[in-house]
Amino acid sequence: MEQSSRLSTLVPPASDPWGRAIRRGAVAYVLSRLFAIMGAAIAVAAQAVWARLNEEEPVGGLTGLVQVFDSWDGHWYLDVVREGYPHHIMPNVTYFVSDARAAFFPLYPRLVHYLDNIIPGGPVTVALLVNLVFGAAFIYLVGVIAKNLFDVKTSEKAMMIAAFFPGSFVLSWAYSEALLLTLACLCFIALSKKMWWWAGIFAALGTACRPNGIALVAACAVASLIAIKQDREWKSLIAPILSPIGFVGFMAFLMHHTDENFAWFRVQSQAWKEGTSFGATAVSRTFDFILNPTGSPTSVLTAASMFAMVLALIALWKFRLPAMYTAYTAVVLVLMLLPATVTARPRFLFTAFPLIFPVARALRDDEDKWWPIVLLIFATGLVTVTGMYGVRAAIP
Repeated sequence: MEQSSRLSTLVPPASDPWGRAIRRGAVAYVLSRLFAIMGAAIAVAAQAVWARLNEEEPVGGLTGLVQVFDSWDGHWYLDVVREGYPHHIMPNVTYFVSDARAAFFPLYPRLVHYLDNIIPGGPVTVALLVNLVFGAAFIYLVGVIAKNLFDVKTSEKAMMIAAFFPGSFVLSWAYSEALLLTLACLCFIALSKKMWWWAGIFAALGTACRPNGIALVAACAVASLIAIKQDREWKSLIAPILSPIGFVGFMAFLMHHTDENFAWFRVQSQAWKEGTSFGATAVSRTFDFILNPTGSPTSVLTAASMFAMVLALIALWKFRLPAMYTAYTAVVLVLMLLPATVTARPRFLFTAFPLIFPVARALRDDEDKWWPIVLLIFATGLVTVTGMYGVRAAIP
């Protein structure tokens, strides 16, 4: 009876508005994963045509789909799963040598590594299964947060936007975003309930997922400052103190493991040629698209991401969020726009997921006019983006 009561708290009956919203969010998630598979299938078909033109044996079927889903960063994460981190990083390291895996944060590949010892099917299967589960958890938690911030109807919209947004392709790929986003949601829920230890732990785990997980430090710091200012709640400092442990710990681990100070920064600079443009690359790519819409897939993705970001920020201006969400979003967007090479992209904008909440609220009362169009654009974009990355038309 107790377990049944807990389940009904998480998923109320369909007669309840929140229960209905959860079920629709679940359906949206399943459909969105099918759209991601559709995009990958298009990429596999395109690669097969190219292979035949070059008199090569094409890779098709399930093998071809898996090769799409574990490509790009997935390749590097799976290298960490199988081999761990290098003890020595070669001078002038490049993208084409295995030492470059030192650039990838540990929580996701280490989790996959340990689960691979328990779950049959191999590391690729486990990596994709982990993301399928965490992706579902993220969609649900988006609904929980949106309901607490606004209302049930907004939460339903938020879950569907999160599921179909083109950047959600990462929930099906062997990437670390699904884990980070789930931890970020849990951190925000803990902060809103003033559970400072839990917030700090979730944030610390988040900063061990990805570099932009450092945005959780800003969220914890802002939440703590507000708690101190309003209620003199000094114990709130626990959250920001714990939050950077994942990032700092990984930097310290690499320093000890490779016997090199700042190893991660060198790999980022040399292997990925990553510098800073302070937004100039994003702006120039956007203007490139405006002047020549068919010239570059990269410019198309950058311009689309910038356009979506501006619309979301307008919605945020109208429907304000608590400061901790704004702080997190601001850091994610700054880190997205800062680089000179890989700048505004759907998956980076997706990581700034609090922007979903004001957008969902803006669409809450106007579904007959705009909602079907929004879903169609997002679903089409999800298929297109997955397909583009599958054929390596642009860097994710």
